[in-house]
Amino acid sequence: MALIEQSVIDQIEVTRNGSVNVRRADLILKDGAEIGKTYHRHVLSPGDDLANEDAKVVAIAQAAWTPGVIAAYKTN
Repeated sequence: MALIEQSVIDQIEVTRNGSVNVRRADLILKDGAEIGKTYHRHVLSPGDDLANEDAKVVAIAQAAWTPGVIAAYKTN
C-alpha cells in the first residue's frame, strides 16, 4: 500500500480583464487510486511576475498578456 502526494495544475482560466485564475489540485493517491483531493487557487494580474509559476500557466499568461492588455489593466 503506497500513498503518494501529487500536485497538478488542473484549471487555468483567463478572464475578460486579462487576469489568469489558476487552480492547483493536491491529490492523495493510494496504489494509483485517488483517495483525497484539496484545491488551492490564486489569481495573476496582467504584468505580474511569472517566475514561480508552472510552465503551462506561463505559456497561457504570456499569450493572453499582450502589451495592450497589460496597459488596459493598469489604467483601470
